[in-house]
Amino acid sequence: MDKVIIKDLLAHGIIGIYDAERTTAQDILINIQLETDLRTAGQTDDIADCINYHTLALQVKQHAETTARLTVEALAEDIAQICLADERVKSVRVRVEKPAAVDFTRSVGVEIERRQLTTDQ
Repeated sequence: MDKVIIKDLLAHGIIGIYDAERTTAQDILINIQLETDLRTAGQTDDIADCINYHTLALQVKQHAETTARLTVEALAEDIAQICLADERVKSVRVRVEKPAAVDFTRSVGVEIERRQLTTDQ
């Protein structure tokens, strides 16, 4: 399966459970890997046959900056569902990290994988 990659998307939003995290926006680092079939897009060279990663990145950034989730787990799930809204995306891997969350670490976060639901599931 082919992949579309959005690497190190930086958003600035409210995320966390502590009082300071609920009032002060912080950096949120997002990585997305979409599994899809890129053959048609590669053959036609037509943007209509592509997953528009620019549009998707803007949607994800806007969501991360406005949703004010308590947990990185919930934000990761939101982002996975945004990506899977395009039926051409067969599966998605989402990593959400908070770079300033824990002293003495570069970042902490979660990584999830989700697949398109089929009628069999």
